[in-house]
Amino acid sequence: MEVIPVGARSKMDVNRMVKYMKDFTEVYLQHQDSPVAVREAAILKVQYPFIMGDIEEGDLFAGRLHWPALSFTPQADGNEGGFGYVFNFSKTALLLEDPSLTSSNRQLLLELREFWKNHHSSFKTRQAYPPHIKEGLPGDNWTGESGVAFPLYRIAGTHLNYKKLVQKGIGGLEEEIATRKQHTTSEEKKIFYQSCLDALGCFRDVCLYYEAQAWEKSRMASSAERKRELEEMAVSLGHIASDKPATLREAIQLTFLYCLVSGSQNYGRIDDYLGDFLEEDLNHGVLTRESALKLFEGYWRIMIARMAPYDGRAIVGGRGRSNEPAADRLALLAIETAGRVMDILPQLTLRFYRGQNPLLYQRALDVLGKGSTFPMLYNDEVNIPSVQKAMEVPYEEAVDYLPFGCGEYVLYHKSIATPSSVLNLLKCLEVTLHKGIDPLTGKRTGIDLGGVEFRSFDDLWSAYAKNLEYFIDILAEQEEIEYKVAAKEADYLLLGILFDDCLERGKGILNGGARYLGGTMETYGNVNTADSFTAIRYMVYDQQKISLEELVHAMDKDFEGDSQLHRQLLNLPKFGNDEEEADEMARRVHGHVCLYTRNQRNWTGLHHYLVVNINNDANTTLGRFTCASADGRKAFTSMANGNSPMMGMDKKGITAMFNSMLKMDTSIHAGAVQNVKFSKEIFSKYRSKLEALLESYFNHGGAQLMLTVVGKDDLQKAMEHPEQYQHIIVRVGGFSARFVELNKAVQKEILTRTLYA
Repeated sequence: MEVIPVGARSKMDVNRMVKYMKDFTEVYLQHQDSPVAVREAAILKVQYPFIMGDIEEGDLFAGRLHWPALSFTPQADGNEGGFGYVFNFSKTALLLEDPSLTSSNRQLLLELREFWKNHHSSFKTRQAYPPHIKEGLPGDNWTGESGVAFPLYRIAGTHLNYKKLVQKGIGGLEEEIATRKQHTTSEEKKIFYQSCLDALGCFRDVCLYYEAQAWEKSRMASSAERKRELEEMAVSLGHIASDKPATLREAIQLTFLYCLVSGSQNYGRIDDYLGDFLEEDLNHGVLTRESALKLFEGYWRIMIARMAPYDGRAIVGGRGRSNEPAADRLALLAIETAGRVMDILPQLTLRFYRGQNPLLYQRALDVLGKGSTFPMLYNDEVNIPSVQKAMEVPYEEAVDYLPFGCGEYVLYHKSIATPSSVLNLLKCLEVTLHKGIDPLTGKRTGIDLGGVEFRSFDDLWSAYAKNLEYFIDILAEQEEIEYKVAAKEADYLLLGILFDDCLERGKGILNGGARYLGGTMETYGNVNTADSFTAIRYMVYDQQKISLEELVHAMDKDFEGDSQLHRQLLNLPKFGNDEEEADEMARRVHGHVCLYTRNQRNWTGLHHYLVVNINNDANTTLGRFTCASADGRKAFTSMANGNSPMMGMDKKGITAMFNSMLKMDTSIHAGAVQNVKFSKEIFSKYRSKLEALLESYFNHGGAQLMLTVVGKDDLQKAMEHPEQYQHIIVRVGGFSARFVELNKAVQKEILTRTLYA
């Protein structure tokens, strides 16, 4: 293990980085013919602890990462994304511009870039596409070019079995794996188990690396208190490197650091695996509640530093926790911490059910009322049976549903369901109305509709449905191909060690180890598509106020010169107002895309393949490449967010909006988000009425809510004077952000959402 001086990592010396990339590539080449698990374990030894960042002033826990231009990970950071063997071309370009780069290293870096151009895992995935997928998915740049559907390259959404980790520790896991290796007669499994042991050895090296760094930093501490903090950190790191954790501090350090090194980006049911440690520490005087709260603020700090805003889920509450009183105590501590820290991470999520300690829900509302966007609220009474039906799993396993990322559901350390694609329903309707041509590129997209006449509404619907189904077929096949390529690249050893049933089967998580290998597809523009169909049916086919050709022409001009028509379209029934005409169409659009997608499991190798209507900020990103639509939405503007009404179109009050949302079937997808914006006044002055409203929503089938609570005029003022409103945090879609740090288009989308006051 290379000893790296304190501070060296933060400097990110460019020539040291090139040497690391050279070493990484040499090991990769040396193991080209080795089993993938052997190669992966060898690569991990090069990567760790090299990419680990220094312990920083104020940290109570060790664990920071500086992702280099070349790495191994299930899910890469940044816009380029990637999985497996990842080469980041943008970061490489920055290295090449560094004036301290030597000429010999510049040449070496260029050679490395040329090699990895054809060897990184995302490239291999696209190379594996058959011609019909390459035709249907011609590009990958979904944030920068027009299209109906795009692939995403990542292995995302793992919630690992951290309870097993804290119960066994590194040594206990090694003992289990060594025993399995000893008793198997399969050479292939022996190799897998030995590689798992090597990977755990690498993780132990990271613990020891940070132990040494903490001791070194303690000798240079700025104060006696800081010296004590660093010494406690060093002791805990040394202990977890050899034994299972004995305290809350050690359990947090072990689980966070394992999550970081494994590449998983979500933290599982933290109250279930940390609650017993908190209880023991409080009972034995190791911690007071105040010192436990300080410890948790340090836990929040290190999760924030990871900066994974689209992930970072930490779950509390809900059915299925082993020691509910202890878990509840931990959950209350987590909720209070979220209210104190008030940041965009971690994405604290509260599951609740009838009979759960009501204090958790009450404290959650208290914190939300202060302007935090956490915790997000998930109703077990709806979600457990919905997941059971959607994924076709037993109730006992559906109890372990967990949202990850922006709101997609998986089964806790039992299933993986990477969202490997984006599908813009409104763009599909736009292309259908243009007979299969994307009006922004002039190219055919999807199925050829050149000779189709839309003489009736059913003709139009049928053409749209066939076009959408064409893309769904391709995206499901793409997901399966991506998994197959990912499996050929690596076993993702540190994920599999804590994932059912990888060790039992002696297989990697994507090589037959995971109990359930599922997939998900992100859909956008669902509500706008439904509202557009409502408008077209009324204006063109029912009332015959305008021909379809005339309507399409007006939309192509962005309604320029057609202001009266534009007003008519805006005033037609819209989802979110409890109007059956609009809501029935929303159910039709929702049901079609969800059910057709779910049926993909019948002709792929996936256990389940489901829609997620979760939304990050893609409603704005994809809206930039979507022309004006028949619901009155202007060209290149944001689409509706998730399962929420189009911004400003819910005009009949919060009850009507909730009633519309409740009409959407929750048992045919793997997650949908409902974003609602409340004023602070409604929380402070009308709390009892608000609670009654939310209770009615959840009792009538509401699955989930994400709340943004702001002063009536705060967002407008924040756009005008951002320096004065750094504190405002909003729920964008499936993630939170400081309002003033969002781009103007996303700010405007959030501003135009209805504020319920």
